[in-house]
Amino acid sequence: MATAQSTKPLSARTVKVMKSGDKDKADTGENAGLRVTCGATGVKTFFYRYTSPISSKLVQLKIGNFPEVSLAEARLKLQELKQTRRQGRCPATELKEQQRQEKELELAQKKEQDEALFTVESLVELYLTQYIEDRKSPNGQIIVGARKPKGQSETRRTLYGDVIPKLGEMPAKAITRKAVVDMIMAIIQRGANVQAGNVLREFSAAYEFAIGLGYFSDEFANPALLAKSSLKQAKVKLTHQRGKRVLSDAELVTLLQWLPGSGYTTTQKNVLRFALWTGCRTGEVCNAAWQDIDLEKQTFHIRESKTEVERYVQLPQQAVEFLTTLRLTTGDYLFPSQKTRLPIQQKQLTEQAWRMRQSDRMVDLAAWTPHDLRRTVRTGLSRLRCPSEVAEAVLGHSRKGIEGTYDLHRYEAECREWLQIWADHLDSLLVEAKCQLCG
Repeated sequence: MATAQSTKPLSARTVKVMKSGDKDKADTGENAGLRVTCGATGVKTFFYRYTSPISSKLVQLKIGNFPEVSLAEARLKLQELKQTRRQGRCPATELKEQQRQEKELELAQKKEQDEALFTVESLVELYLTQYIEDRKSPNGQIIVGARKPKGQSETRRTLYGDVIPKLGEMPAKAITRKAVVDMIMAIIQRGANVQAGNVLREFSAAYEFAIGLGYFSDEFANPALLAKSSLKQAKVKLTHQRGKRVLSDAELVTLLQWLPGSGYTTTQKNVLRFALWTGCRTGEVCNAAWQDIDLEKQTFHIRESKTEVERYVQLPQQAVEFLTTLRLTTGDYLFPSQKTRLPIQQKQLTEQAWRMRQSDRMVDLAAWTPHDLRRTVRTGLSRLRCPSEVAEAVLGHSRKGIEGTYDLHRYEAECREWLQIWADHLDSLLVEAKCQLCG
């Protein structure tokens, strides 16, 4: 850097009249080391040039720009910096360290703010939209999600049904093991052990996904995994026992007589009736759309099932008459929610049953679940002497082994015949019960 050869102290005018291309100006006397330069854009800058007491190298430290910093202010700052140097310290080194610390503090504060904004709902959305569900790449190509379409919607429903209402607005970093345990226990207390297990599994996976992407520090522990360990230690069951509950004919009469005036909503009652007529899974019934119903052919087309095989459910006359009336009052779906007009959620049946038991409004029968109706249909068909292969076809069970390989007959005509026999049997039970009451 060019150096001005002068023994005169700097003056404010000297600094003011400097132009681009002028040589650096240096102060003298007790202010020796203070220099001013004029850059290509005409900006004048004060510097302190000195030999570092630490590295013994020539160092230049910026003090400020003129006129924002006056000559007098620059000299005062110079004396402070010289005092630091006389103490054996390097002002430039300390400034760099201070700036480094400020930068680290700024980053830490930003990270803390980001973590506060990264709520549980943000965590769930990250997991769903960047892993579970189909998404578009930057070049517009579709990236297939980790789950099939039905699994994608089910995972979203699971997390938004129980996690978001309880913890959604809380920072994901602040969630504790106890908060997760309390949420899972609340699900269990309403009798939905399997749902509790599903929620815990997906919530834990959501955290693991975010941890893998660096959304949390290395010291962060997945609270859902900690909760899982606690629940296991407490021997809390998050799976269901293999179902064995079957309603007898007498219990069916009691249930069917109680159902119209029960605490179930009208839509929930309709789901249970339809499931009892057809032997379908309640989840399949809940998702039924009118585009899948053919009232002329008297069929219900299930496009996606648990066995991943589409099938046509043959509808008894009672179900057809019911649907003919129902068609006048619903939209795109047979059993829509009054709020969203989308299909009602299967878990609402279990939740409503739990609420009725809590308030002592449930029918006076041994504990039963909506899925027990499907088992009751299968057992009832056997009691009526329906051939086993037909009864299995009614439920849409896939055949195993060599039979499943070579016998591809769908038994649709036989299913229609036996489901009609079953529906007529239900009607006859009610008629007999009514006759007994009349004496």
